[in-house]
Amino acid sequence: MYSFNGDFRQKPVQSLRGASKNEKKENLLQRAQEERRKREELRLQIASATLIQSHYRGYNIRKNLFSQLRVEYDKKFHLKSNSPDVPTLHWCITKLCIFFNDHLDAQRLITLSQQLIKQKDEYFKSFHGNSGTLFRQINSILRLIVRHLNNISDTVTPIAIPMRMLEIFLSPSTYNNSGSLWSDFDNGKFVMNLLQSLVNKEYFGCLRKLLNSRVPASLEKTTVPPTPIAESIFDLIMSPVSFAVSAPDKTFRQDILRKVTKTFLCEQYSEQIALFLLPAMAYGKYPFPFVELILTLIQGTSSKTLQFPSSSSSVVDDEQETNEDSPWLLASVLMIANKELENIDEKMCATYLKLLQRLLKQLPSNKHVSFSLGQVSDSEDEMEEDLDTGLLNLVHLHAECLRLIDSEAHLKCIYNVLMKLPPSEYIESLSSVAYCLLRHQRLALHKVRLLYVLAFNPQFMRYLWEACCTASVPTVTRSTTSLLNMLSKGVPMSKANIDKIVPLLATFCSLFNHSLLTLHDEDFYGDSTLSSSTMPFSLDEIVLMCRYLRDTCLGIIELAHPDSRFTISEDYKQALEKTASVDEGFSEKRELETDDYGTKLWSYLFKIISTLVRQLHGRDSRRPFCPHGHWLAPNVSIRTDRPSQIYMAQNAIFVRRDFGTLSSLTKANTDTDTPPLANRDVRNLVILTELPFVVSFLDRVKILQNLIIVDKQEHQGDLINFGIGPSIVINIRRNFIYEDAFEKLSPENEPNLKRKMRVSLLNAAGLDEAGIDGGGIFREFLSELLKTGFDPNRGFFKYTEDRALYPNPEAGLLIDNFAAHYFFLGRMLGKALLENLLVEIPFASFFLTKILSSSNASLDIHHLQSMDPLMYKNLVYLKNYGGDVSDLGLDFTVVNSEFGETKVEELKPGGRNIQVTDSNKIEYIHLMADYRINKQIRPHCNAFRRGMNDVIQLEWLQMFNSVELQVLISGASVPIDLMDLRQHTKYSGEFSDTHPVIELFWAVVNEFTDHQKRQLLKFVTSCSRPPLLGFKDLYPAFCIHSAGYEVDRLPTASTCMNLLKLPAFQDAKTMKSKLLYAIESGAGFELS
Repeated sequence: MYSFNGDFRQKPVQSLRGASKNEKKENLLQRAQEERRKREELRLQIASATLIQSHYRGYNIRKNLFSQLRVEYDKKFHLKSNSPDVPTLHWCITKLCIFFNDHLDAQRLITLSQQLIKQKDEYFKSFHGNSGTLFRQINSILRLIVRHLNNISDTVTPIAIPMRMLEIFLSPSTYNNSGSLWSDFDNGKFVMNLLQSLVNKEYFGCLRKLLNSRVPASLEKTTVPPTPIAESIFDLIMSPVSFAVSAPDKTFRQDILRKVTKTFLCEQYSEQIALFLLPAMAYGKYPFPFVELILTLIQGTSSKTLQFPSSSSSVVDDEQETNEDSPWLLASVLMIANKELENIDEKMCATYLKLLQRLLKQLPSNKHVSFSLGQVSDSEDEMEEDLDTGLLNLVHLHAECLRLIDSEAHLKCIYNVLMKLPPSEYIESLSSVAYCLLRHQRLALHKVRLLYVLAFNPQFMRYLWEACCTASVPTVTRSTTSLLNMLSKGVPMSKANIDKIVPLLATFCSLFNHSLLTLHDEDFYGDSTLSSSTMPFSLDEIVLMCRYLRDTCLGIIELAHPDSRFTISEDYKQALEKTASVDEGFSEKRELETDDYGTKLWSYLFKIISTLVRQLHGRDSRRPFCPHGHWLAPNVSIRTDRPSQIYMAQNAIFVRRDFGTLSSLTKANTDTDTPPLANRDVRNLVILTELPFVVSFLDRVKILQNLIIVDKQEHQGDLINFGIGPSIVINIRRNFIYEDAFEKLSPENEPNLKRKMRVSLLNAAGLDEAGIDGGGIFREFLSELLKTGFDPNRGFFKYTEDRALYPNPEAGLLIDNFAAHYFFLGRMLGKALLENLLVEIPFASFFLTKILSSSNASLDIHHLQSMDPLMYKNLVYLKNYGGDVSDLGLDFTVVNSEFGETKVEELKPGGRNIQVTDSNKIEYIHLMADYRINKQIRPHCNAFRRGMNDVIQLEWLQMFNSVELQVLISGASVPIDLMDLRQHTKYSGEFSDTHPVIELFWAVVNEFTDHQKRQLLKFVTSCSRPPLLGFKDLYPAFCIHSAGYEVDRLPTASTCMNLLKLPAFQDAKTMKSKLLYAIESGAGFELS
């Protein structure tokens, strides 16, 4: 089909490509593109050729011109070689500056410099007031001199003439007479301009190269130049500094100091700098402008940062940190400060502390250096080369910085600041300095005097705690939120806010914890009548502090182990970024979660705070000062009725771990079948092992029971209720219960006491006592065994004045293998706890504290009061003694009376010859307390702890304090709740709760005294105290069985079943008399 479009004329086809080719469109486009490319390439070639030709022509012309000028220069200079006139010098200087080449014209420069030195006065006069031309010529020739020195620094070429040129023409005295020639000439400004020009052309860098290459290394530090060249170089370094300090131009002054700092103080030291230049700067003939240096460094610079990350510093923000900061700058400032601090006022000292706060972030840590050393090549040659680059220097630098910070000059500086300035001017910087020292040195509080002084300064400690509480951040509502409160609630914070609160909080907790260790109870509780107490806070303030610190620990746990990763939408994030308050916390939280910095930070902070919290709780446990229930955290809820992996004893999950390693528990372990823990379980594990007291006592008892149940299922078999699991069967003579048990239950005979135990008791006639051990005989056996073993008459334990038991220090004199007996008694007590058997044995609180401590750690003097109140009172009296202690005639010995024999032991080597004086009385007090409470009974406690841990893990018991452990062992000394007992009592035979005999029974028992009620409970269950969680946990349940209507019979019991066999007495008098006769007979199981 054809269509008509209105055009009826046929037009010829026009083709411009010729008739001989039929080229396609694609080929046409490709060919056109290639032609354009060739034309462009040709254009570039022509342009390049033109440029090269131009450069070559210029080079050739310059080369010919310079050659011609050299010929003219030599001709003119040699014609007047003896003494060229001043116009010739002008011409020569001008031309030399044009054609100077480092390799061709060095000698011409030296020769011209010689003439210039000789004729400098005539040379100055020739300018006729034209100081601008004079400056240009002097500046040009001095630049050539610096350039020449830089080139020949590593050679043996003489440098006397160039050095002399710099000395002469950079000295203001050289131009003193020029003022009479030119009325408007300012020699100070003239020299300042020269120095500015030369400093920008690596003047100080040239001098550093000369110092390192031309001055021999010293063997020791010295302020005296080892050679004349060293003295000249030192003068050329310090003269501009001295001149700049006196110059009125502040910018020039700071530029010179910044260049000197960057060149000599910021980079790694050479031996010449470390052993000569730095000591000479600090203690040499030139007074160093220390104040100006502080002000210059505080303002910061724009050069590149030299960073050495340390354990206490995070990733350095280039926009916030000054770019000159380095470990060597820190060491340099400290060395100069050690000399100059005594000459500055307290306000400048506070400014110096701010500088130190910033520079200490560059302090290389031992961990960083060790890690770096571990990364060097295995090749010895490569290792030596790497070490030469500075790693070993960093080790020395670390030690030197700590030594300088702890100097007397720094202590005086900080004391002046503390005494004369308001805390707002120094508290943040000083706490940051202390924080850095604490993180960089192990046991820093015992080694660094600065920290020790701060710890025992009550005024500083109060200011520091106030700073912790008042540190805040603005919110979107223009109010403020406390950073401590945010941390307590587990709210994510920005890095800037973390860096603000963490140094304050960590420093306070470290220092206060250290001061509490030496603070006696009379000072802590305000009993002391002395006005010199170092206790900074009242008890009311301590109570509030305990709550803050407790919540802070819980908040850190939440931050370190959140339920889920924090996420936020981009739109909401952008909206928050418009408010300069809470935005950074959201944007940086993920970064803190993913990098190692956040983990280490929370781990360190938690360790510091939790240590103080535990010590305060220990004080409160020993002598309460907080309200009842104060330590319980309302926001902590641990479900004890829900299965959890932390109860799996066979996987050793429930142990105390380093806070920073807990995150590994949330990951699957390929080495074992242990499933990973949920973050909730990890938090609970941290709380129960680090801060168990924030959970109620009853909940912790339930958790302990869960752990014990799982452990018993592993060791006693799954069918223990039917008695077919693995067990221990022994026969024990009642009259020799301890001796037989010690032999038959020794580790050699029974290595695993966790198994079920069945006991047969033999009476005095050697016959088996009536009854089959369904658990009751074993419980009575264990109860009687423990009472016998801990009886002071046996000699292994003795009473304190409060009739509490602790190991007898003289037990080693009674029996040779005394440690085996303590190990045995520890196993038996552990077995009682494992079997939930209460035994009424009162232990001394300090002894239980030693059992619960980590690795039998030494107790402090505060626990001595529970062991020997008289000794404690005497030592406190000695501490506060106002007279001359030497008049008391004491020495470093202790006198022991062992079975009538007196024995003298030294508290320290040579103690017999060391008199106790005012200067060493504190040491004597602590050594005496340590001897009594730790050293004397250390082997006894070690064996006892090992015995207990052999049966029940001590980590489980460490959930409790000494008072609570005593309750676990002996039960709570509370009246027996008959309502609770009746509510959970079962009946058999024809009895029921409404039976007349049962009604009569409960009416009679209700009239019993508490002692008689306990006797009844012991008669039926073999234990006189109720279960810790009430009679609902008594297993088997308390049961009353009908024994018939023979009223002449006595009530009997089957303790293995907690069963009371009660005849049907019809009156109250008979019921009461028969019950009392039965429960007070003490006939063991014979009545059964």
